[in-house]
Order: sequence, then C-alpha cells, then structure tokens
Amino acid sequence: MPFRKKSQVQLTVLSFILILAIVFYAARMYSIQIVNAEKYTNKTDGATSVRTAVLKAPRGEILDCYGRKIAINRDGYNVVFNKAYVKDDINDVILTLIKLFEQNGVEWKDELPMSLSAPYGFKEGESTDKLIKELELAHYATAQNCFDAMVEEYGLEKYTDDEKRRIMGVRYSMAIADFSISYPYTFAEDIPTELMRKISESGFLLSGVSVDVVPFREYTDTSLAVNLIGSVGPIYAEDWDEYKKKGYSYDDKVGKSGIEAWGEEYLRGTDGEITYRLDANGNIISSEVTKEPVAGKTIMLTLDKQIQRSAQDSLAATVKKLQSEGGTAVAGAAVAIHIESGKVICAANYPTYDSATMSENYDKLLSDPTKPLTDRAFQGVYPIGSTIKPIVAIAALENGLYKQGETIKCVKYYKLFSDYQPECMSYHGSIVLKTALAKSCNYFFYELGRRVTATTLTDYYRQFGLGVATGVEVDDSKGIILDVEDGTGDTLQIAIGQLNAFTPLQLANYTATLANGGTHYRASLIDKIVSYDISTVYERSEPEVLNEIEMSDSNLSAVKEGMLSVTEDGTGRLALGDYPIKAGGKTGTSQVDGKADHSVFIAFAPFDNPEIAISVVLENGNSGFSAGTVVREILDAYFFADYNDTEDTVPFTVLE
Repeated sequence: MPFRKKSQVQLTVLSFILILAIVFYAARMYSIQIVNAEKYTNKTDGATSVRTAVLKAPRGEILDCYGRKIAINRDGYNVVFNKAYVKDDINDVILTLIKLFEQNGVEWKDELPMSLSAPYGFKEGESTDKLIKELELAHYATAQNCFDAMVEEYGLEKYTDDEKRRIMGVRYSMAIADFSISYPYTFAEDIPTELMRKISESGFLLSGVSVDVVPFREYTDTSLAVNLIGSVGPIYAEDWDEYKKKGYSYDDKVGKSGIEAWGEEYLRGTDGEITYRLDANGNIISSEVTKEPVAGKTIMLTLDKQIQRSAQDSLAATVKKLQSEGGTAVAGAAVAIHIESGKVICAANYPTYDSATMSENYDKLLSDPTKPLTDRAFQGVYPIGSTIKPIVAIAALENGLYKQGETIKCVKYYKLFSDYQPECMSYHGSIVLKTALAKSCNYFFYELGRRVTATTLTDYYRQFGLGVATGVEVDDSKGIILDVEDGTGDTLQIAIGQLNAFTPLQLANYTATLANGGTHYRASLIDKIVSYDISTVYERSEPEVLNEIEMSDSNLSAVKEGMLSVTEDGTGRLALGDYPIKAGGKTGTSQVDGKADHSVFIAFAPFDNPEIAISVVLENGNSGFSAGTVVREILDAYFFADYNDTEDTVPFTVLE
C-alpha cells in the first residue's frame, strides 16, 4: 500500500505540471497568432530582405483663370520591367518583347550610342563617354571594343549579332537608369492599346514585364500660348545625378520650359512606395503599398483661355490680310494686362507652332526665317515709335518744362541740333499737347525731348518699366535702353521711340501703369496654386508694386485726354473711333533699316475706369493703325464674349 500511495502522488504532480504546460503554450500561441499576429507573421514568413519601389504620382495640371483646362493628364500605357519578378533569362525576355514591338511597328527605349545595324559604329554627334565609363574601357575604345565588352558583360554569346545589338541596347539603357528592385525600368512609353493587349496575352513569356497605367501630359489646345505654357520632357543624362539627389527616377518627366519648368516644384507630385519582402533566393514573399502617392499641385494662370485664342486668331488673320493686300507684315505679338494688378490676360504670338508636332518639325521650325519658336510677346524687342510719347509728355509736364495749353509750332523740320535735323510727317502749325498726341506730331515731341533731356527721359522710361525686368515668372527680355548723351540728336530719336527697343509685355505694362495713375506692378502669369482637385488654395498671387510714379491728377488727365483724342479723331480712329466703350490709345510706327516700319498700338479701356491695357506690334506692318484691328478684337473678347460655356472647365472650381 505505501508503494501505491507514493505512485498516486507522483501522478498528481505530473498531471499538474502537464496542465500548466498546456496552459502556458496555449497562452503563448494566443499571443503569437492573435495578439501579435502581424509582428510574428513578418518574422516567420522567411523574408531575409526588404526592398521598396516607387509608385508614380500624377503631375499637377495647368488651368486658366476660370479653371479651363490647358495642360492636363490622361491615362496611357507604359511597359515596365520589375526586377523582383524577373524569373527567366532577362535577355530572352527582352528579345521576346523586342520582336513583339517590331511586329507592331512600335519603338522602345534604346540609349546606346551605337548604330542598330552592322557594322555597329558609334552614332554621329552622340557622346560615348558614359558608355565607355560604364564598361570601364580605355578612353580610346572603339565601337567594336564596346560591342564585344557588352556581349561578355550581358552574356549575349548565344544570340545573332542583330539580336545582340538590340538586347544590349536595352541592357545598357537599364544600367544607366540604375535598374533594380527599387528602380523599375520603363522599356517603352505610351504604347497603343492593341499592343498593350498583346503584351498582356503573352505574359507567360515575359516574366517581370508589366503594363502600367500612368498619367501622360496632354495639352487641350496644342497651339495655345505654347511659348508660355512650355513643355515637359525626359531627364537628360547629364542632369541625372542632380535630379537623382532630389528623389527623381530616371524615367521621370520634368518641366523643360515655360510654366512647366517654372512650376516644377509645385507640379511635381510626391511619389508613393511599394515595399517588397524577399526570401534568401530573391523571390517576393509579399508586397504592400506603404506610402500612397500624392498628386502634384495645380497651377491656375492669369491667362484667359478664350481671350488668348481670340488674340492669336486675330494676329494671324491680320498679318495674312496685310500680306494679301501686298503688305510686308510677317509676324506680330499682342499682350493684355489687368491694369490694377499687372496680371497677364493674354500673350499672343504669330507665327507660332503646334506642340504636338514640334519634335518632328523642330529642324524646319528652327530654320524658318519668321522664327515661329520665338516668344515675341515676352522676348521680342522692338523700337516702339510714337507710343512712347505719353511718357515724354508726362516727363515734360511733371518737370515744369511744358505747361498745359501751351502751343508749340510745328514747322516740319526740326533744326535746333546740328548733328541731327529730322522732319515731321507734316506741317501741323501751332498745336497743344492733345492735338500733338492725336496727330502724332514728331516736331512737338522733338521739342519736349530737348527740353526734358535724354537723361531725364531715360529715367522716366525705366520708372514706367521700359528697359527693366518685368518680374514675370517665365523668361523675358529686359529690352534695350541706351545711355544717350544730352544735347545730341539721339535725344530727339528716343523722344519719338527710336534707338531703344522694348518688349510687347513691357509696352502693355507701361500702358497699364499710365492708365492706373502711376502704380507700376510686377507682371505676373500666376493666379493661384491649388490642390490637384482645385478644392484648396495653397498660395494666391497678390499684386506686387515695383514702384510709384509721381503724376499730378491734372497732368495725368491732360495726357489721357490726348490718348482719348487719338482713338476718337486721331491716328487710331479707324480702329476705335466707333467703339461702344471709350478707350485711350496711341499708335506708333517704328523704323527698321531696309524694311517696312513696324506697326505699334497701345490702348486702355474703359477710359473713365480702366480695367485692361493692350499692346500690339506687327513686324513690318507699315503703319500704326494696322495693329488697331487686333486691339479691337481683344477688347471685344474681354468685354463682350459669352463665357457661359463651362464644358472645358474643371469641376469644383475654387471660388473667390
């Protein structure tokens, strides 16, 4: 019996220990599988490394001041190699993909500076420095040396020479693009839908290849304000290191010119991330989007899309009409500005180009003598002729060198300087300022210029923004303003708008400054920066005053009355004499050596409460009033156009 009792005690103790063990392990399993499931899943899935890859963010869009679409995004298809998913021989995959592209007549990326056909020499005009450095060859390496090195480097021995060249073109492009799990490689961009379907159907032969839906830049009107809107393009090889530091991928598109370049920091979105967990063999165990991409901000411009189109169409029609009548006009520019802010309403050029076909026609455009690639509105510089005269009048009045009501007798020939004795267009006799502006009497302004002096005139020109930076966001010219010696014939020339040369943008901004009473604003194309869906305003462009010009109300009124007389019964009456809204203006003809004069016209309206200032220049347009048609049609578009059509407006437009 003692033995039996001892056995019973041992059994009880063992049972108790067993129960404790079961409870402990049950609790442990609950902790692992339920409470800390995510933590322990990551530890037990066999992953030995983690890699992240980029998820592209859409580029912000560009809209006009009413939210009408200018530069937007559309969905397209890119063919992409993802290294984490490449299971087969990558050379075989590349060759299969190339053959599929060749069958469908579609191009792919090949940045190898070597001809595609035997004898495989270096492409003329392309640098080979990067290739030779990548292959670690001597600087004097030949094309054949490079070819042979790539055959060995990429394991291409089994292929024909033609296949070797095609495959190595892709492999080299991958190498310089840092192809890796973190940096997928874009083999081709924006492929046709039919090819996308064929690639999808051939997926079993194309391991690691995917067709991604990505946003592509699209311009709703490919000839509208193309110089200002600019373009996007690939990152150039020589710029890659710098962009890489900023977090860009090799196949990203960046702003190259215009607003696209100026607004890169706003338009560029914040890329997201996808995280891969890999096993010891490099196989993907799991993937997860760990950072959602954030679209770039949208830029709303000060441009009015409909007025911009009207200005461009009017410029084109006017130049062509003058040519059909035997005239020599070849080109032109027109700018309109909000008088109380300096915001640019339109900036038109003729001739211009179509951004959709620019690449294929670039050489032809570049050699065209009419220079369609030039942004004449912002970068073209012209002597502005008699349109300078309102400033000359202000300078004389404000400095007490001419008194209102004083008459100056025009005898046609001005002979007060020995080195330059110009003549007026006519004998105007004894006239006052109002008549001198209306009739554009050169003699009258020769005399005012002499009194004021070249030094003072030049100072006033600069105060009105002529010959100085406008501050506009895209590239523009400062114009040409000479330091003219007082008491010489050059003083007379700059008093009637010769010798110096300014841009149509400066001319419009000067007109706005005069019309608003002397507040010179920085010219601007940016209205506001908003969220991608334009529901939130991040930044709003406020008018920036560059300087104030002292002008008495009486003197300003005298000059503006003269500009009203220009449009009602003077040199601008043919364009605006019967216009239903009163407008002040000034015509000008500026001389060009060996060619017909330029035609220049400035205007502001309404006369009593100015809102818009306009400048138009027609190269070799011959007479100032020729440009008046364009001025009138811009005024029509501003005051009388129907803006009820919202079809082209982005929904949920930000309200003021």
